[in-house]
Amino acid sequence: MEVIFEAAASGARLFKACEKVGIASSTYRRWQDQGNVLEDQRPSADRPTPVNKLSIAEREQLLSVFHQPEFESLPPSQVVPTLADQGVYLASESTCYRVLHEAEQQHDRGRARARQRRSKPAEYAATGPNQAWSWDVTWLKAPVRGMFFYLYMIVDVFSRKIVGWEVHERECGELASQLVRRAVMSEGCLRCPDILHADNGSPQKSSTLRATLEQLGILASYSRPRVSNDNPYSESLFRTTKYRPDYPADGFDGLEQARDWVLAFVRWYNEVHRHSAIKFVTPVERHTGADVEILKQREVVYAQAKAQKPERWSGNTRDWSRPAIVMLNPDKPENEDSDKLENVA
Repeated sequence: MEVIFEAAASGARLFKACEKVGIASSTYRRWQDQGNVLEDQRPSADRPTPVNKLSIAEREQLLSVFHQPEFESLPPSQVVPTLADQGVYLASESTCYRVLHEAEQQHDRGRARARQRRSKPAEYAATGPNQAWSWDVTWLKAPVRGMFFYLYMIVDVFSRKIVGWEVHERECGELASQLVRRAVMSEGCLRCPDILHADNGSPQKSSTLRATLEQLGILASYSRPRVSNDNPYSESLFRTTKYRPDYPADGFDGLEQARDWVLAFVRWYNEVHRHSAIKFVTPVERHTGADVEILKQREVVYAQAKAQKPERWSGNTRDWSRPAIVMLNPDKPENEDSDKLENVA
């Protein structure tokens, strides 16, 4: 409290000083009106019991009702309406849940398995190409309704380059295993990448693919079940794929047409498309390191433009510094250096 008093006396904003200490400015003013601002009054504050709080007797009555044979296996969402039909109201559903939870009587019923808390995938920092890859499978419409072709695609997390792709008529771990081997061979990166991230589909977790990754010395990483944000690179790539103007939204006429279209798309994406997350250079330029000189040249151009007409610039020129680190499954990307760390969540 002395710190707040000194800061306010020195001209600091009161709400900022209170924010640093961890109290509201209104609380400080109330203590000031009471004539004592040099002592934390929260531990000794008089906290009246809420008027709507259940009494001990009411809580015991509620628990006894839920212990009755006809209610012992039902949740509050079933019990409360049933009691209302009988002309009885004890408490709201949320209150019933809270009382049962506090009494340690809110558990999974019958043969239902207890909920499992899935830990987040391990964090990984990619500082160069062929260190971390992400892959997935998406469906492409076939000429027959209800039938699909399957697009397998592997993308480098650091450079966003598509390092491997194939289109097949079925989805299985054997085809995925072959794709990974071909991608490693085409990139010439034996024992690379360090990690291959995917979701929880059956091809991704097949024993064939796992054996291949073990032979290649690649660590497998998986998303949490039903959490698409754990695999953002592949999800974002598939969205770009299917939102191309020339994408046949009504479906491909055959497997060869699908392969030809994906081949053209991959060439455009890797060699022409300027990716916003890597400072608008192409994935191939970043993958090969050519983006270093490109971004330096952009800084020179912008600096010259500002020197010629400084009145058009109210601040610094655009930041063209190269993102040095790309995080896969970042824990707290907001705490990292924003100039060096790329937030992809």
